[in-house]
Amino acid sequence: MSPSIFWFRRDLRVVDNPALVQAATLGDGEVLPVFVVDDAFATASGPNRARYLRSTLDALNQDVNGALVVRGGDPAIVLLALAQEIGATDIVATTDYGPRGRQRDERVAHKLAQANVQLHFVDSPYLVTPGTVVTKTGTPCKVFTAFRRGWELEPVPAPVAAPTCRYVRVEGDETSLVERRAGLNKPDYFGDLGDVSANLPAAGTPAALALLDDFARHADAYGDERNIPSIEGTSRLSPHLRFGTIHPRQVVSRVGAHSEGRATFVSEICWREFYADVLWHHPDSTWQNLQPTFDHLEIDRGPAAVEKFQRWARGETGYPFVDAGMRQLLAEGWMHNRVRMITASFLVKHLHLDWRWGAKWFMWHLIDGDVASNQHGWQWAAGTGTDAAPFHRVFNPTLQAERFDPTGAYIHRWIPELATTAAPECLQPGGGSGLLRPATYPSPMVEANAERDEALARFQRARAASKLEQ
Repeated sequence: MSPSIFWFRRDLRVVDNPALVQAATLGDGEVLPVFVVDDAFATASGPNRARYLRSTLDALNQDVNGALVVRGGDPAIVLLALAQEIGATDIVATTDYGPRGRQRDERVAHKLAQANVQLHFVDSPYLVTPGTVVTKTGTPCKVFTAFRRGWELEPVPAPVAAPTCRYVRVEGDETSLVERRAGLNKPDYFGDLGDVSANLPAAGTPAALALLDDFARHADAYGDERNIPSIEGTSRLSPHLRFGTIHPRQVVSRVGAHSEGRATFVSEICWREFYADVLWHHPDSTWQNLQPTFDHLEIDRGPAAVEKFQRWARGETGYPFVDAGMRQLLAEGWMHNRVRMITASFLVKHLHLDWRWGAKWFMWHLIDGDVASNQHGWQWAAGTGTDAAPFHRVFNPTLQAERFDPTGAYIHRWIPELATTAAPECLQPGGGSGLLRPATYPSPMVEANAERDEALARFQRARAASKLEQ
């Protein structure tokens, strides 16, 4: 039997990788491990995710005994050339359920089949395969609660061990190729922003398992701590789940759901899978409103809108909780989930800008940037997505700071201008008022209550226009 090829994508691990196990079986214990730098995906990534991916690939290379082959180009051409080089007739990959990934895989499979090379798809990056959970009438679930009820009933297999195999070696490029190809499609409205590379955490499966072990020890408190951005109350596993250095099977198996805090954490895993399911059924929702009413919503455009966007992106809105989150994103390539919701709401409902601008900024910087979770998280915040109470929820950034950062610890960490300003002053617009307001911190760029009223007025006009169209 000839060796098989394993095409790594969003499953950059050797443990609990059923597709890799299948590759070892088809190759009679011999596997060529491959990662293809596809420009269709790489050029839209910012420097953070590219550098984190490179570190992840370096860690994976150690796990496959230094045999990882990295090549750039069209996957169909690259994989066919490798198959011919080693005489492989079978290539295995984990199934990709994203819309662009599905289109790519269909094209690659067709191209390989013409050369008598079979592309096998096994497993998925999820506990429950997208498209599995449906309503009693067989239709997709429109809201999370219905999806969760069905999701919890689906059987979940136990994690599997790494296969015993010999990794075949051929010539390839350095993992630095992913960084050299990234960042070429930066949107114009970013201006000269977006080139900063953050201080990133450790990558690879060993780092993921260490985080999981640490989180599992205090997961009972997750329900109480997950909304407090000044403490490490979350798992920080999202980058590892995004690149597949760990599978949610491993996470849920380790954490369990035998306390309220742990059950709340598992529900967040379910949210991730709900958004993947929504994207599976509605691939256009990557960049289009799920709710057509909002196609009529008035959105600010032009140079003034770009200037507002860039001030938001730099963390200079004059609203400390918003600015702290935006600066954390620039510094770490990550942002606390509670703050993601607040910063997104502010962009859409206080600055009246397009949620897609914010979604692209997040995807450019986040090391856990995942199309399904990011785009639908933004649609949730914008009120355009799957939500029972969409547009009327407008987060007041000051009230959110008072509730979730009452001592100002998070603000003090990320806004040096306010480091010596005590709460509650540091929570207020401008970091305080009168003589207590720090001269080096920006004044608030808008008045939150007035812009909230404006957002709701625009929503009413959009709803009226939508009704007229029907």
